[in-house]
Amino acid sequence: MLVAVGQENAFPWIERDCGIDFDKWGLPTLDKNTFQSTVPNVFFGGDAAFGPKNIITAVAHGHEAAVSIDKLRRAEPVYVRPAPMTNLVSQKMGIHEWSYDNDTSNDLRYKVPWEKAETALASIRIEVELGFDAATAFKEAERCLNCDVQTVFVETACIECDACVDICPMDCINFIDNGEEADLRPRLKAPALNLAQDLYVSGGLKTGRVMVKDEDVCLHCGLCAERCPTGAWDMQKFLLKMTPAGQGVAA
Repeated sequence: MLVAVGQENAFPWIERDCGIDFDKWGLPTLDKNTFQSTVPNVFFGGDAAFGPKNIITAVAHGHEAAVSIDKLRRAEPVYVRPAPMTNLVSQKMGIHEWSYDNDTSNDLRYKVPWEKAETALASIRIEVELGFDAATAFKEAERCLNCDVQTVFVETACIECDACVDICPMDCINFIDNGEEADLRPRLKAPALNLAQDLYVSGGLKTGRVMVKDEDVCLHCGLCAERCPTGAWDMQKFLLKMTPAGQGVAA
């Protein structure tokens, strides 16, 4: 991490009669999916697109803009995006054994050591965060909640014994009567308040109920899959690979 110096986006060098529209913040008006400006062959990304984010977001912008540029050169609609490649693979190795660590920990996080203020402020090139030593970094990495391992529910195998409901440490699994999402949210054991996170709703079960899980609070610990007597729950590793420009774009 480098010392922030308060730099801002500024485009006074772009003539305002060139056809590129700007919003009230002085940022170019862009399509949020293609990153194309109001001049079809001009694209923006990173902080120059929608304001300060992080470097991962900037790299993602560059990827999507590259796809758009490639399709523009091929005289294809830039708004038709190539589908990503996805894969789900079960992580089950035995009755109660998984190919990943599903132990959750409530340990306090270690604080990243910083460089002394007088040294860090002496030059913008000095890194503020010194990072962990190898042993501490390894211990912190063990705190990972395995976000790439997803809970997969098969309603045809479920006998509605509610064993998964009993063992879930976050109360995020529910077997209730179906309804619209706005009706489901307040009826869950732990009300789903994050409207930006979709609910995981199964198909109809034998009793007419549905399984509803709030992904916003799920730890992906796998206890539901361990407890389930019929294998209706499974933990599956999810892989997402975005299609790069020039590969599958013309399809």
